[in-house]
Amino acid sequence: MKAFMDQNFLLQTETAQKLYHESAKHLPIIDYHCHLNPREVAEDHRFRSITELWLGGDHYKWRAMRICGTPERCITGDASDYEKWLAFATTMPKLIGNPLYHWTHLELKTAFGIDKILNPKTAREIYEECNEKLQQPEYSARGLMRRYNVEVVCTTDDPIDSLEHHIKCRDDKFECKVLPTWRPDKAMAVESPAAFKAYIDRLAEVSGVEIRSFTTLIDALEVRHRYFESVGCRLSDHGIEEFYAEDYTQQEIEQIFAKVYGGTQLTDEEIRKYKSAMLVEFGVMDHKTGWTQQFHFGVIRNNNSRKMASIGVDTGFDSIGDFTLAKNMAKYLDRLDQQNALTKTILYNLNPKDNEVLATMAYTFNDGTCPGKIQLGSGWWFLDQEDGMKKQMNALSSLGLLSRFVGMLTDSRSFISYPRHEYFRRILCNLIGDWVENGEYPEDFAAAGGLVRDICYQNAVKYFRLEDEKPFCIFFEIRGVNVSLRDHKGKNGVSKSAHAGKPYIIGKHRCPHMVHQHKHHCDNMKTDGG
Repeated sequence: MKAFMDQNFLLQTETAQKLYHESAKHLPIIDYHCHLNPREVAEDHRFRSITELWLGGDHYKWRAMRICGTPERCITGDASDYEKWLAFATTMPKLIGNPLYHWTHLELKTAFGIDKILNPKTAREIYEECNEKLQQPEYSARGLMRRYNVEVVCTTDDPIDSLEHHIKCRDDKFECKVLPTWRPDKAMAVESPAAFKAYIDRLAEVSGVEIRSFTTLIDALEVRHRYFESVGCRLSDHGIEEFYAEDYTQQEIEQIFAKVYGGTQLTDEEIRKYKSAMLVEFGVMDHKTGWTQQFHFGVIRNNNSRKMASIGVDTGFDSIGDFTLAKNMAKYLDRLDQQNALTKTILYNLNPKDNEVLATMAYTFNDGTCPGKIQLGSGWWFLDQEDGMKKQMNALSSLGLLSRFVGMLTDSRSFISYPRHEYFRRILCNLIGDWVENGEYPEDFAAAGGLVRDICYQNAVKYFRLEDEKPFCIFFEIRGVNVSLRDHKGKNGVSKSAHAGKPYIIGKHRCPHMVHQHKHHCDNMKTDGG
């Protein structure tokens, strides 16, 4: 009998073990999609207890506790930290076959050096040992990221966010890059006219653009898009139920915007047309800046309206949906491709039945300009467990190229969720190890190890342009015929004539002649009006 979660956990062959320990184990982590709070990174947050670190905001654990019959008071309610911790420890023995059982013990071992099994008998001992260690400086938010050798995280941010915390991390020269991700879902959320208007008014204030039409809405979003670029953004992310690809005219969209902004409820057809137009506009913006667009789709959110009213969103009441995806997805991608405006794209399905659909769909839009330009994303949310990861990688390898896959992400709010990368790497090495042991791939450890390193690290570095230096971005102010150059902190720089040398295009347009050594466009051009 194998020991519980020993050094060769999930590694069933000697080849798998060699691949993991020699090629994957010590690689840095690129966590290109997560929900960490950037404020906590910027302030180097210290956690009051293991309960805050472990259970705060973790709806995976909350869902399991509810299934076990734990009262809400001990999940999101007013119970003490230890009561909540004990309630989770009581749940643990019931989690056989659930990835939480593995993740929990990986986290205890890798973060705290604890090999004990968590259950009601060991709960107090482990609680006290973790809390004692959390008092040490190396267990702060940044300290935990260092412990896990995290090289890059990409948080999830709204266009109206200030990104001040990302800038602070950069200015502090924190060795882990903390980059924003553009998540403009609220600009598409037209189901509630009042909430939409409030958001648009806030966007107008932040961007400095008076928004009175769909055209000026796009102008305001472009201002913020350029600002995100200046802070190092490389990706956008869109959380949608399904793809929207209705036919529409510009006049129709202007009328729809005026209607919803004026407070009138839209019809279902109008909502779909508006979202179709927005997705195209976002895609064009991303193509101009060379970003990767991500689509997370297929979820039905907030199924339990009673719990939604009492606890709120993102608390564990979402589920897998069964939407029809293929035709609208193809139409959307083709609509951008026809304009030569289809940027790198990652497609994340939540329903496992869609793995093969997405794998084949993605590769119909690869054009040789970038390895894996359009690809099936990693197992996400309900699928980021052993069976889900295997099915995703098998679909990717049999119908596309696993070798070009950009690997794992945490999709997490927790600073100790990084063992999910280890979990993924072990499963990947076991999969490739099986192919080698079965004679389906040569016994060439240099080649197989190189594939493992690419999938776990190198592909993401190259795909997301993480090797690039941060673009030197310049904000412009027009003062007569002169242009005053300022850096991102607002410090004055040199002044140039607006007509000196090759033309500068000031305002909401691109400045294609001003590039630095890595050819990043200076997209961050700002007039006094915003």
